[in-house]
Amino acid sequence: MSSDQKSSFQPLRKQTTSKLTWKNRLDHWLARCGLNRQGHTVEPGLYALGNPDRDSPVFVTAHYTLSFDALRSALAEVNAYILVLDTKGINVWCASGKGTFGTEELVHRLEATQLSQTVNHRVLILPQLGASGVCSYEVKRRTGFRVEFGPVRAADLPEYLKTRQATPEMRRVRFGLRDRLILIPVEIVHTFLYLLIALILAFFAGGLLSSLATLTAVWAGIILFPILLPWLPAKDFSRKGFILGGAAVLPFVLTAILRNPDEIWWSKAMIALDCFLLFPPVTAFLALNFTGSTTFTSRSGVRREIFTYVPLMAWLFGAGIILTLAIFLIRVLGGPS
Repeated sequence: MSSDQKSSFQPLRKQTTSKLTWKNRLDHWLARCGLNRQGHTVEPGLYALGNPDRDSPVFVTAHYTLSFDALRSALAEVNAYILVLDTKGINVWCASGKGTFGTEELVHRLEATQLSQTVNHRVLILPQLGASGVCSYEVKRRTGFRVEFGPVRAADLPEYLKTRQATPEMRRVRFGLRDRLILIPVEIVHTFLYLLIALILAFFAGGLLSSLATLTAVWAGIILFPILLPWLPAKDFSRKGFILGGAAVLPFVLTAILRNPDEIWWSKAMIALDCFLLFPPVTAFLALNFTGSTTFTSRSGVRREIFTYVPLMAWLFGAGIILTLAIFLIRVLGGPS
């Protein structure tokens, strides 16, 4: 391209700022609660943050609003370009695992936005958690742009830009209490309808105590588990869930046994066994869901857990349902107590 053509070239870009509005924050709240899951996106393409020139840095992110807004809000007073990829409505880390934050989409977006005609340099700054989806060598070969992986968190970018070197602390993946608490609202929303149905069925099958035990088993999986995750024994999330579920249901087992001191011993044993068959698998299954929300796991590890523990959960829960029906029939038919 000649110098005259370069001077007349109009870049294919949109304008954005680092300031978040109340609408942005409302969108974040809805996204955190899992409401309108696929509606939290911005249009893929090239964005100008502030007043960038041809030598300004280029950052790459997902079109999920939480990812896009985290990046631009961290770059206050920085003039830069943001290349937004179409990741099908999910964040950088999850999209890199699924391949949507990947080499093909990055190459396609570079070509579609004609970024090479917008900037003089050939460097792209990608988030570290997107590294598993992008082959930097292939991007360089096909587009001429060199991929540079920045820090894990967008908040560290201003410091990173001073030296273009990430410190060990910037590379460290953290998953603290605040990160885990953020995950709870969306799990509550996603399980609400199923929980309501389960509570009704449990009430008719075993009364108020059974409903409370059901509620406790579910809440142990979606609330207590993320809070207690680092301190629960065992390595696998499923085993952690079984342990937590067993501990959560134990008070209900003791209550069911002690409140009817005259009941025959084998009937009490059936009730206790039924509780341990039904509720820990529920907690363990919900705990297993968190393998997709944390940075503690790998795809191979999650796959192994699914094939190892899900059949066990299903068999135990199925046996618990059969035992529940047996206990119900014994009581209806006036069995011994």
